[in-house]
Amino acid sequence: MRLLVLMLIFISTLSFAETKPQPTIPQQTNVEYQQLQTLNKELNVLAKEATSTTGSSLDVIRLQLLNKNKELRKTLVELIDDKNADKKLLVKQVEQQITFAAEAEKFLQTKVERDQKDLDKAKDTDKLVALKALTESRDFIILVLNEEWENYQWMERLGKPQPNAIKALKNNIEHRLDFMSASLTFGSQAVDLNEKQLKSATGDELKALQVSQILAQRQVDSDTKNLTDLVKLADNMGIDTAEYKRLLFEQTGNVTDDLLNSKVMWSIATSWTTEFGSWLFENLPQMIFKVFIFIFIIFAFKTLKNIVRKMVTRAVSTKNLKMSMLMQEFFISMSGKIVFAIGILIALSQVGLNLAPILTGFGVAGIIIGFALQDTLSNFASGMMLLIYRPFDVGDLVEAGSITGKVSHMSLVNTTIKTFSNEIIIVPNSKIWGDIIKNVTHEKVRRIDMVFGIGYSDDIEKTERVLQDIVESHPSVLRSPEPNIKLHTLNSSSVDFIVRPWVKTDDYWDVYWDITREVKMRFDREGISIPFPQQDVHLHMVEKAIESKIAN
Repeated sequence: MRLLVLMLIFISTLSFAETKPQPTIPQQTNVEYQQLQTLNKELNVLAKEATSTTGSSLDVIRLQLLNKNKELRKTLVELIDDKNADKKLLVKQVEQQITFAAEAEKFLQTKVERDQKDLDKAKDTDKLVALKALTESRDFIILVLNEEWENYQWMERLGKPQPNAIKALKNNIEHRLDFMSASLTFGSQAVDLNEKQLKSATGDELKALQVSQILAQRQVDSDTKNLTDLVKLADNMGIDTAEYKRLLFEQTGNVTDDLLNSKVMWSIATSWTTEFGSWLFENLPQMIFKVFIFIFIIFAFKTLKNIVRKMVTRAVSTKNLKMSMLMQEFFISMSGKIVFAIGILIALSQVGLNLAPILTGFGVAGIIIGFALQDTLSNFASGMMLLIYRPFDVGDLVEAGSITGKVSHMSLVNTTIKTFSNEIIIVPNSKIWGDIIKNVTHEKVRRIDMVFGIGYSDDIEKTERVLQDIVESHPSVLRSPEPNIKLHTLNSSSVDFIVRPWVKTDDYWDVYWDITREVKMRFDREGISIPFPQQDVHLHMVEKAIESKIAN
């Protein structure tokens, strides 16, 4: 690449050396004008030095020339965007860039042809070096083509459009696209042929084929890169590149935004349809037998799927595994689907279909569908987390996703909850997993937390005995753990007792309601008051004011 750059810079040296002296740029207060004037002077000086310098110093000067020209182009862009810039001066500068790019393209085209001949004549041991030189030349010529297109855009912005030159450049790009796509197709076929021959080759033939395969693959990689760069340039120029993008997709398998273009998708679909039609016509005599094999394999795997589902059902239903219903259904469903999917793939391979394009198409479709179903995938991921961590199961009473009720059904996407009012609510799993989950019936035993208040004039010990008797006399209250009855808070208008008996989870609400009812009835019989909020209003200041008024 270094030698190629130096040779190209040599062309630029001749360009600067042979052109007439640069027009003097009027002194301006604008920084860009001053910079442009300075760069032109420096380029002229370097061009003169290059004609009388040899050796490593010449290499340094040529590299400086290239860098200065890049700075010049950058300054030109800034001045072209300036509405008050001197257009005549800028036009001359851009015309010089056009001349330079044209000379560089001619030189590089000649070098590409020479490098191609050297590659064809080179020995196997020297082909990699020759291929590298050819690749560098092609890469550089694409850079020059991009600069040519940029130059014509500058001229159009300066009011000097070049329609004929642009048309010629587009024809040039289209010709290169056709050549590079044909070269890529030929190289891909060579790679496929070498792969088939490598499977049966041995000894010296194997080594020769391995070298040939490396060279062919390098050539394909180089053509792919060059075609990709040309397609980008062609897109900027408004050239139709759908067919070339299809070829790149089939070659690399890379998924890009270009695949969403209707023309590209239609080109891919048309190509696959054409290939399938050709294959069907060539293999028609064998199709009947292969279709029979296909149906037989599908039927066999469908039977095997049912057998596997039954075996997995028995396995996951054992009490030792203690799997949730969601996990059991997941394993049962997935086991059958995996077996059947394998059967479909085997059946398709027996028919002779090339699964690579099909799987690639499924992959592309999967990505597109994935973007469209992001919320569904989020629910699926949350369902997997629920399956793994098992915060609740079917039949549990839960408070999840701001909904309270009994879990009636679970899937990897949503959970169905039946409320106390017999309503069916389907909650997305992402809402459940992203919120607080409260499982009311997970444990077999629960504690009931109740608070009862009495008046400050009531007997504390008597109240404790009454509460203790109510709790102990209820048949559903557990003796172990022991219930907890304590005076808890001296509130503003009441003395509060906590009553915390332990019960079976299924008896929770029955005991809660029974004890609450019995406390009210017993307190009434025992003369224990249950205070309620009240407020006394005293009017002492008013009375004093009235007495004072009467006295006066």
